[in-house]
Amino acid sequence: MRYKYIDAAAFFGKTITEIKQIDNSEIHFTADGKRYKMLHEQDCCESVSIESISGDLQSIVGSPLIQSTEEQQRPEVGQYDDSVTISTFVLATKDSRVVITWRGESNGYYSETVQIEEIE
Repeated sequence: MRYKYIDAAAFFGKTITEIKQIDNSEIHFTADGKRYKMLHEQDCCESVSIESISGDLQSIVGSPLIQSTEEQQRPEVGQYDDSVTISTFVLATKDSRVVITWRGESNGYYSETVQIEEIE
């Protein structure tokens, strides 16, 4: 299988027909006939997982997305603390809104980002 990275904004106007959370490490979904997964590609010495989901994932199935955004924040950490990245994805239809928050931690050398991959 090949993967192609997609920006969250690319889902604006698309209709999710299926969505499923896999543990705290992945979200799989189908939109307009294509399959995607939201995840962090684990390397070595980092930890990235879903911290929280506000709203019901199933509530955004079946209607076009009127909002699809991603924001990353790097909260201040102390002089000797590890690196932290908070990635927040907002997916909304006219009737419902879901906020998916990921938390990544590392020693600062490894990536803490979350990707959306199109499964080709």
